[in-house]
Amino acid sequence: MGSKAAPKWLIFTMAAIGVFIGASFSNGMMEVARKGIFPPGYVFLSEIMIIFLAVMITDVIMLDAFNALGLPTSTTVSVVFELLGSAVAVAGVKIKLAGGSIFLELSKYINSEKALAIITGILVSVVIAFTVGAFVQFIARLIFTFNYRQPMKYFGAVYGGLAITAITYFILVKGISDSSFANIKLESGDTLSTWINQHTSLVISTSFVGWTIIMQVLKWIFNIKILKVIVLVGTFALAMAFAGNDLVNFIGVPLAGFSSFQAWVAAGQLSPDSFSMGMLAGKIDTPEYMLIISGLIMIATLIFSKKAHNVIATSVDLSRQSEGSEKFDSSPLARIIVRSTTRFNKKLKRIIPQPVLQSLDSRFVSSNYINQNDAEPPAFDKIRASVNLVVASILIALGTSLKLPLSTTYVTFMVAMGTSLSDRAWDRDSAVFRVSGVMAVIGGWFLTAIIAFSGAAFIALVISLGGKLMIFVFIGLGIFMVLRTHMLLKKRNLNSKTESEDIIDVKDPYEVIIAKSSKQIVKAIVSSNYIVSVGIDGFLNEDRNKLKLAQKASDEFSKRSKKNKEKVYSTVQILSEGLVDTGHFYVQMMDYKREMAHANHYIIDPIINYTNNNHKPFTPEQHAELIKLTVQLDEFFNFALHTVKENKFENIETLIADREKIFDMLFKLEKNQIKRIKNKEVNTRNSLLYFKINAESKNLLLHTVNMLKAQRDFINFTRQALS
Repeated sequence: MGSKAAPKWLIFTMAAIGVFIGASFSNGMMEVARKGIFPPGYVFLSEIMIIFLAVMITDVIMLDAFNALGLPTSTTVSVVFELLGSAVAVAGVKIKLAGGSIFLELSKYINSEKALAIITGILVSVVIAFTVGAFVQFIARLIFTFNYRQPMKYFGAVYGGLAITAITYFILVKGISDSSFANIKLESGDTLSTWINQHTSLVISTSFVGWTIIMQVLKWIFNIKILKVIVLVGTFALAMAFAGNDLVNFIGVPLAGFSSFQAWVAAGQLSPDSFSMGMLAGKIDTPEYMLIISGLIMIATLIFSKKAHNVIATSVDLSRQSEGSEKFDSSPLARIIVRSTTRFNKKLKRIIPQPVLQSLDSRFVSSNYINQNDAEPPAFDKIRASVNLVVASILIALGTSLKLPLSTTYVTFMVAMGTSLSDRAWDRDSAVFRVSGVMAVIGGWFLTAIIAFSGAAFIALVISLGGKLMIFVFIGLGIFMVLRTHMLLKKRNLNSKTESEDIIDVKDPYEVIIAKSSKQIVKAIVSSNYIVSVGIDGFLNEDRNKLKLAQKASDEFSKRSKKNKEKVYSTVQILSEGLVDTGHFYVQMMDYKREMAHANHYIIDPIINYTNNNHKPFTPEQHAELIKLTVQLDEFFNFALHTVKENKFENIETLIADREKIFDMLFKLEKNQIKRIKNKEVNTRNSLLYFKINAESKNLLLHTVNMLKAQRDFINFTRQALS
């Protein structure tokens, strides 16, 4: 998705085929749910059902919340820790009811060594994924550089053959033994798995030669770009690897529950409290139709879920090559890491000979691979996309073949981060934000583990002690939480869509740019009037609800003005092309708009602090003065709004005259306050707030008029240049 290698429908089609085949191809990971965390021989049917139910309820609530926030998280991590938490809770209840000691007997019910091995494997996989991704991308960029079209003519087919052969090896050769197709009999009498393992060299060499020839033929005859083919095959392979690991791990919980139920029915429906689950320790074949149904659900979610698309956007945003607004703010830890890495890099450069450094730098000179007419340019090029997909799918397939329940989400994510680092996408201007984002996602890993363990343990404990009624309570809670996050996401997307309506795009003609800039100014004027009038009215009447509305509006105005200002660079580039060179006026508009947001904040914030601390209310005289001020400000902003909407910029002189009248009134109000201070009618806090409101009201009026002047000059000079 990040490299725009193909239309979305084709990307989704390849992913869907990969998921479908991966789901039906897999069969060997179910033991994590059945016996990976607890020895099933010590657990009865009623207990295991509580464990599995707690896992599923916790997982649905938690993963849904993470997806709504757009944070990548791991189903494998969540399932493992949920199984661990719920098993600990159920075992604890069982031990206590039998009169035993939890501290002494808990180890009998938990496979602590297996659980530790799983957790360690997931952590190690994250480190390996980042390191391998960075190394492979470094080598690929050294060979092909950013200007890769010329090298691809000579090495493209070999690169494609090597990449797809590597995928073939790890998915087919390493993954065949535990698949549902492993025992297919061939004419020779050998099983498919045995034949492939005996003829691995033949399979690999044939695959390499065959794919290399196919790549070259596609290039010569059909002029198909080799990198696009690699990316699409890699998409298929990664989706297949995901389905073979994540999907199978996740559905292992309900399928283990279903197998337990079937065994209980077959045994004559004995008492659930005494029916042992020892049968789960053996080999259980997964029904093929359940794998296929699960795969179809995963495909539908991949295509239609807005929450899934949020997660994609986060990963692409953190790995993009170009600059722009960052999703994450900088953090102290990220600053320390970037500062330390920068110092280490400087020392390393002193050691490495200068000719070597120059040679390396020449391979990493970023060339322009973005089409200027593309409204949504690719975040990175197809060389990086191919490395991301191939390396991630190989690592996941390798982990699956070794039966390690690694986190496919974090492997894929960390590979993408490693390749970004090697590609120098994290420069001095963006590194601290990107590192903060990566730390936030890794922190989410630990948060996932903590929430999963404690959430599942709590639910299992309450159900164990509270009985069947609590099952329906928690199922109802799960449904409510999913619906709630859906509504919140819908509202956030609607707000985002509204905000993006006035964002200037590279394809916008100049008249559209003028119209959008006018919308930005209109919103600034309306927001300022609302914040001041509602805020002061709420303060005078001690109405906390109105103060909250004013504060919320102030925060939204501040975020919007900040976002508009961050877009200044790209907008100025558009406005500096050809005959039109009015970018400096647009910069001025955004600067004054940002200052208006600051003035609003410095009015509302002290008012709210004053009210929250329950200080004495203003005197009746001050009350009347502030009401008079809000009336004057309302008239001023309404006239300014009319001026912008009707493009009657000749009214600016009248607006300036109105501003001066308000200034005169503010001067008189300050004199009145000084008299009150002399007569000891007011205290220090009262005076500080009163003067603050006056001073920031003055700043707000100054910046508003200056913004309108910049808007007038921007429109007039742009149209003059076009005429």
